Amino acid sequence: MPLISINPATGEKISEIPELTSEQIQTKLALGDDTFQKWRETDFAERAAKMKRLAEILRANAQKYGEIMTREMGKPITAARAEVEKCAWVCEYYAENAENFLSPEIAESDASESFVRFDPIGPVLAVMPWNFPFWQVLRFAAPTIMAGNVGLLKHASNVQGCAAAIEESFILAGFAQGIFQNLAIGSGAVETVIRDPRVKAITLTGSEYAGRKVAEIAGDEIKKVVLELGGSDPFIVLTDADVALAAETAATARFQNCGQSCIAAKRFIVVENVAEKFIELFKIATEKLIIGDPMNEETQIGPMVNQKSLEEIDRQVQESIKKGARLIIGGKKFEETSLPRACRGGYFYSPTILADVKIGMPVYDEETFGPVAAVITVRDEAEAIRVANDTPFGLGSSIWTKNLDKAKQLASHINAGSVFINGLVKSDPRLPFGGTKKSGYGRELAGFGIREFVNVKTVWVK
Repeated sequence: MPLISINPATGEKISEIPELTSEQIQTKLALGDDTFQKWRETDFAERAAKMKRLAEILRANAQKYGEIMTREMGKPITAARAEVEKCAWVCEYYAENAENFLSPEIAESDASESFVRFDPIGPVLAVMPWNFPFWQVLRFAAPTIMAGNVGLLKHASNVQGCAAAIEESFILAGFAQGIFQNLAIGSGAVETVIRDPRVKAITLTGSEYAGRKVAEIAGDEIKKVVLELGGSDPFIVLTDADVALAAETAATARFQNCGQSCIAAKRFIVVENVAEKFIELFKIATEKLIIGDPMNEETQIGPMVNQKSLEEIDRQVQESIKKGARLIIGGKKFEETSLPRACRGGYFYSPTILADVKIGMPVYDEETFGPVAAVITVRDEAEAIRVANDTPFGLGSSIWTKNLDKAKQLASHINAGSVFINGLVKSDPRLPFGGTKKSGYGRELAGFGIREFVNVKTVWVK
């Protein structure tokens, strides 16, 4: 099956790329394994020099790569450029810190000398999604390659232009061809790659279903996996919060990337004393958002990725309204007459706020992957924490309050991989990132992330 990309802003086909044949896959796997044997012997200084050059290449091509992103998955061009800039940052971060993170550590024992070293393991397969098509890849590739491994990318079918551009950037930076390779394959070929003995580990960012299938295959082969899956992040507003700041931030936390983000705030859990004020200010902030052609510099909200996603988010909204949710704003496909003529075949949905959301409604029970915010009113902070944890997911969360000591104490009771106090959830190269429950396991970024794909090796000397 060819890998097809459709511009979500127009509905027009961009490209149709044939999948690699079995023989081509084997050639790439062989190249990756052969290159690894050489790359693992390089020192950190050589790796760092190339990684810093990669950061320069990314920055120099931010507009070019951003436009590819925007055409393939609809991200507004300003956000697309910012994503490329963030990728340059993660490259520089690991160029500067990888050696320290992976330096041998002394371990006292009954030996004359004992220590732990961190050795590379080999080719690592990354199965990556379309919603942050550069960032998801580079936050895997930078630490993995700085650790002495090589990377194999199975990107989403609709962002093969991004995948090719990332591979190109590595070559331009001076990396040998086998250090980072794009595998233009569909989901049907992933099992073959996972089971190949030359592939030593797998990382996946994607849906719960995809994570379960990949983990099942990798488990059968006894290969390590890192999973970053879905999320239904709570955004908790307590009585003593700066409600105006919380509401302004909520619009960004929910609607950036058209709400198509695992770590976007999705359930806004607000104590009843400030609920109506929050809803009013949240609506005002949402009304200010500019929807339109993602290539326009002023656009803040672009299209959803495809027709299927558009229909799914509308189903969740309409069923929730039928079950008693109160529509505050939006609740329908965006009026085509309000869009530029070229975008009238695109997949645009109005930023939506639903209040009076309760258990049993799709926007409470399911992950909403689009521009829809669910506001849940609670009696007090105890109920807020209970509702926050009332989800099978556990990726990110945020608490809004002026009492920082109380917030830090409440953070220990939230079942999530991160808790942000008075700020929106985001990934940062300096902080470990990942989830718990059905949001996955393992960590990316910081020192924790680079140690996921190394052999933690004990050396005992007498």
